[in-house]
Amino acid sequence: MSAHSLPRAIRVLPAGEWSGDPVDRVSLDYDERHRRRVAMTGEHGLAFLLDLPRAEALADGDGLELEDGGVVVVRGAPEALLEITCDDPFLLLRVAWHLGNRHLPTQLIPGALRIRDDHVIADMVRGLGARVEAVEAAFQPEGGAYGHGRVHGHDHGHTHSHAHDDPDGHGHAH
Repeated sequence: MSAHSLPRAIRVLPAGEWSGDPVDRVSLDYDERHRRRVAMTGEHGLAFLLDLPRAEALADGDGLELEDGGVVVVRGAPEALLEITCDDPFLLLRVAWHLGNRHLPTQLIPGALRIRDDHVIADMVRGLGARVEAVEAAFQPEGGAYGHGRVHGHDHGHTHSHAHDDPDGHGHAH
């Protein structure tokens, strides 16, 4: 069956804003949940074409509305993550600042931070005094600075430049 003859999913229904029984579900990791147009097959065999007007960041629990009104539910697939915890809330805040300074996608959960498994960052975080534990879970990091979209770390292949002014008058760019 060609992509042109597949049923099309044409709209994202945010988690909590749709009801009923889904016709199928897809389990997608963080990278796979940012798409505009791609052929997919649900866990129960439904082949369909995700065909959105623009790429959207899909979240666990979102629904993909098919042209016939059916809904395919999106589930976050488990990924290798690091869960970072600290006894001192200020230390956890400090770790969060260092992760943000590196533009790392970071999931905030009560009392902890989650990032993708990265041994270099794990060593840095341990050096700051935090605990790091490997976990398998769906990854849903915070959106962009303006409350939507995706955060991209420096390792995602895009380039940008911005400067930071330090209180002592020195600046740096990255």
